[in-house]
Amino acid sequence: MNAKQNWDLIIKPKASWHKLHLGEIMRYKDLLFLFVKRDFVALYKQTILGPLWFFLQPIITAITFTVIFGNLAHIPTDGVPQVLFYLSGITLWNYFSDTLTKTSDTFTANANIFGKVYFPRMIVPLSVVFSNLLKMGVQFFLFILVWVYYLMRSDQIHPNSVLLLVPFLIILMGLLGLAFGVIISSLTTKYRDLKFLVVFGVQLLMYASPIVYPLSMVPQKYKWIILANPTTSIIETFKYAFLGVGEFNWMHLAYSLVFTIIFLIIGLIIFNKVERSFMDSV
Repeated sequence: MNAKQNWDLIIKPKASWHKLHLGEIMRYKDLLFLFVKRDFVALYKQTILGPLWFFLQPIITAITFTVIFGNLAHIPTDGVPQVLFYLSGITLWNYFSDTLTKTSDTFTANANIFGKVYFPRMIVPLSVVFSNLLKMGVQFFLFILVWVYYLMRSDQIHPNSVLLLVPFLIILMGLLGLAFGVIISSLTTKYRDLKFLVVFGVQLLMYASPIVYPLSMVPQKYKWIILANPTTSIIETFKYAFLGVGEFNWMHLAYSLVFTIIFLIIGLIIFNKVERSFMDSV
């Protein structure tokens, strides 16, 4: 064979674990689209109610929070109608938690596919981010309907110019879920116990976020603990934008942004390193 023959594609091991080769993802964008379509369509394909679950999940959760935390525990909602207050937190939180939970199982759930065909492994967690974004869009539409209803009937809601930051908040929440998810998915190839702690950990993190309670009711000496949670300022800014309540602080939002960027870079590096040899341990 001619040694000088030019090949269209040469498959070879990656030279170094810190080289992310993100440009490959663009070449596989059609595969990314197919994974997104698969995740979104197949989620409720064999269920009776189908896509209605996209609406029912936040509605049932908001009603449950209203009964337990609002009516029984009498936790204040800063003067905002309870259902609207809880929906404003649930909308973003569901996107974060679903993204984290599903991406955290990337290697173990897709070991059969990864062992048979090559494609950039990051395509799988990215498809989860985008498919959950579609689901989040449906739930966000539900929130907007409820928000408009109360906006027309109540003078307790005061939307403001911070609404312009909403697309940024949604993107930031998705990237934060991706960052945590790829780190956990990389670690679970060796430490399987983490898989059982993810759902429990996400539940605990929710109660460390201002979803069922306003940040204003947290005692000042403990507030720094809640603010150390990077989802806190994102949720608070979202509430402030639509409801006019909550705390909007550029420094707190900048902390969440820097936190997300740092952990996303760490997650990508760890993910890239693990994918080179994970088939030996899964």
